[in-house]
Amino acid sequence: MVRRHGPAAPIWRRRIALSIGAVSVGLAALLFARLADSASHVFTHHIAKHWWLPLILTPAGFALIAWCTRTFAPETAGSGIPQVIAATRDPPRAVPLLIPLRAAAMKLILTVAALLVGGSVGREGPTVQISAAIMAGYHRLLQVPLRASVIIAGGAAGVAAAFNTPLAGLTFAIEELADAYEQRMALLAMTTILIAGMVSLGLAGDYVYFGFVRQTMHFSGALRVAPIAGIAGGLTGGLFARMMLDIDRYKDRWIPAMRDQPVRWALLCGAVVALTGVSTGLTWGTGYEAARGIIEGTETPYWYGPSKLIATLATAVAGIPGGIFAPSLSAGAGLGAILKAIFPDEPGGAVVLLGMVAYFTGVVRAPLTAVIIIVEATASRGLILPLFTAALIAHGTSRLVCKERLYHGLAQPWHAKLAAESTKAGKDA
Repeated sequence: MVRRHGPAAPIWRRRIALSIGAVSVGLAALLFARLADSASHVFTHHIAKHWWLPLILTPAGFALIAWCTRTFAPETAGSGIPQVIAATRDPPRAVPLLIPLRAAAMKLILTVAALLVGGSVGREGPTVQISAAIMAGYHRLLQVPLRASVIIAGGAAGVAAAFNTPLAGLTFAIEELADAYEQRMALLAMTTILIAGMVSLGLAGDYVYFGFVRQTMHFSGALRVAPIAGIAGGLTGGLFARMMLDIDRYKDRWIPAMRDQPVRWALLCGAVVALTGVSTGLTWGTGYEAARGIIEGTETPYWYGPSKLIATLATAVAGIPGGIFAPSLSAGAGLGAILKAIFPDEPGGAVVLLGMVAYFTGVVRAPLTAVIIIVEATASRGLILPLFTAALIAHGTSRLVCKERLYHGLAQPWHAKLAAESTKAGKDA
């Protein structure tokens, strides 16, 4: 007989699993952040003394990490978000294959290692996989049925904890992890908000309903800057996504010598990252400090954005664990630095944020998540309408360059792996 009350009842076991899982996700994200920051500082400290060190360390480190990934934890390759997306289709079968708890530990270790050797990686995507694995692990431990909602909740909690942006976690769950219906509804809601807000702002002038809080961009400036930022961010971000998907799928056809040579391929990608970093001195790691400096007005070379794009692309296709969230936001800040020169009379920090949200939207095609991340991370609520405008335009522009959404395209091999395992299990039965 199934108990319906008390701590052993299914509903209470589910609540306990969710509660403990959420606390554990927060602690894991905090630990991950500190380890990642420490790794980046160690690398920066050593290259300040020996500029040539990355030419040896980065390619060799990429090769070693790729070998470890391939040998011990192939399910940890890449950002981890595609694995979580694939796992929502069939959680009971997918969790042991794509997001087991051991993968969470390996993901953390190998991503930190990538930062330690200068990889242009973020920890936000990996945190999504780690968080989903932790949440699923508690549910399995307490014998609670695994459902897609558990995986989605874990992944969304990872985004919220990694960026310290709770609302962004919710929007990420809708835009990236939920099904197509919720995605269409999110875009519809955002479009409605944008139109209503722009009409009100256009007719009534620049004002904030509960009082002016901080400097913002005037309506006329938003009309000039946001569309340009949206188009530029959509084109460049969409190009990044298109190149990443094409390289992932066709590199063996384009470069036959690299067929079935993942370690050699990682070595080559590491060499590209090393040469880019040594020649610019700015493209290592997550890019967080560079992005913050650009927002605050630090003079940054115009080639920073393109260079960060190249370093991030080379790292992302190397087959090693690591995310693209933070590096993409940093590359977007580089785009914003270029836009500042085009619109010198507009508030510099606001222009940079428009570049960041547009480029990030162009890459991942999650406009609502992009806007909420920027707003929560920078307390720029007064810019929410220009940010929405740039994000929506970037979303539409990116579709012209890359019809397929990045993470969903990267999830296809993991879907295929699950299907193959299901077919094999059926034959064995």
